[in-house]
Amino acid sequence: MQNLAPIALFVYNRPQHTERTIKFLQQNNLAEESKLFIFSDGAKTASDDEKVAEVRAIINKVDGFKSIKIIERKENAGLANSVIAGVSQLINDYGQIIVFEDDLITSPHTLSYFNNALNHYKDEQKVMHIGAYMYPLKADDLPQSFFYRAATSWGWATWDRAWKNFEPDIDILIKQFDKKKKSAFSIENKMNFWKQMQEFKKGKNNSWAIRWYASIFLKGGLTLNPAQSLVNNIGHDGTGVHSGINDIYNVIINPKPITEFPRVIEENKKAYQTIKSFLTTRKGSMATRIKRFVREKLAQYFSK
Repeated sequence: MQNLAPIALFVYNRPQHTERTIKFLQQNNLAEESKLFIFSDGAKTASDDEKVAEVRAIINKVDGFKSIKIIERKENAGLANSVIAGVSQLINDYGQIIVFEDDLITSPHTLSYFNNALNHYKDEQKVMHIGAYMYPLKADDLPQSFFYRAATSWGWATWDRAWKNFEPDIDILIKQFDKKKKSAFSIENKMNFWKQMQEFKKGKNNSWAIRWYASIFLKGGLTLNPAQSLVNNIGHDGTGVHSGINDIYNVIINPKPITEFPRVIEENKKAYQTIKSFLTTRKGSMATRIKRFVREKLAQYFSK
C-alpha cells in the first residue's frame, strides 16, 4: 500500500497502558511499513515525574515500525494542547494522520482499516473523520462500516482538508448552535455532548474531542465507523486524567478486517437508530446503576 498515514501516539504517565498499546500496535499488519511519532507530555507535578520517566524508558525502546520519532516535552502541555499541536504538525507535513492515545488496544487490522478508508474517501469533502471505536451495539444487520454524525476519539484518522476546519474557540462554536442543532448534536439528547461543550466553556473539562466533533457537525460533516469496534479502551480503570472507572463502553474487538465501505455519502439511518437505542439504555436499570456505582467506589478505594 502506498502513502501510508503517519501514526501519532500520545502518552503521559501510564507505563503499563502505554506498553500494552504499543504491543498491540506492533502486531498490526501495516506496522512495519508505518512511521510512528510518539508525543510524550512533561510531568504536571513532581509526583508524576517517576511515571513519566517510566513511560519514556518504554517508548525509547520501541521497534517494529518503519521509523520512530519521539517528541518529549519538558513542560506539561496537557492532553488537549498536545493532541492539537501534534496533529497539526503531522497533518501539515503529511496531509493525513492516524491518532492513538496511550490506553487503546487495537485489532491487527486497525491500521489497514484507517489507511484504506483514508485513501477511499480522500476526495470526499463531506467525510471528515474516521473512527475505529464503536459502542457494543446489539445489531447483526449493520454493514461492516457506516457513516454517522459524531466523532469518536478512541483511535481516529483524518486529512488536512478536514482538520483545517477544526475550531478550537468554544465561543465561536457555541454561538452557532440553536435548539434544533443542540438536539441533533446530542443524538436527540441521548448523549451529553452539549453538556461537554458547556463544561468546557466553564473550565470543567479541557476536551479537544468535543470541539473537533462540534467543528465537524457544524460543517455538515460525516464520520466513518466500523459496526464492530477495532479498538478497546483499557483506560477506564481510574488511571486516566479524563476517565473514571467504567465498563459500559467495553467491547470485544472485531477479529476480522473491514473490507466494505459505504458508497452513498450520507448518515446510515439504521446505524443512527441503533446507536441512539444503545445510548438510551446504556446505563441499565436503577439496580444495575447502583451496583455499578458501588463497584466503582470500591475500586477507587482499593486503588488508593
